[in-house]
Amino acid sequence: MVRLYRENRSRFLRVKCPDCENEQIVFEKASTTVGCVVCGRILAEPRGGRADIRAEILAALE
Repeated sequence: MVRLYRENRSRFLRVKCPDCENEQIVFEKASTTVGCVVCGRILAEPRGGRADIRAEILAALE
């Protein structure tokens, strides 16, 4: 039987930069390097599937 509703398995994360404490939203399966918009520090790097998050995760957004 085919499922009519496919549940989303990935989510967005609210993270805090360890250097400047800027809060930013990143995708948990980021395919490119994500940097802080204020100071430029790398917050997430792609690792094939899920990204390597290098910042403090504050919340998972639905």
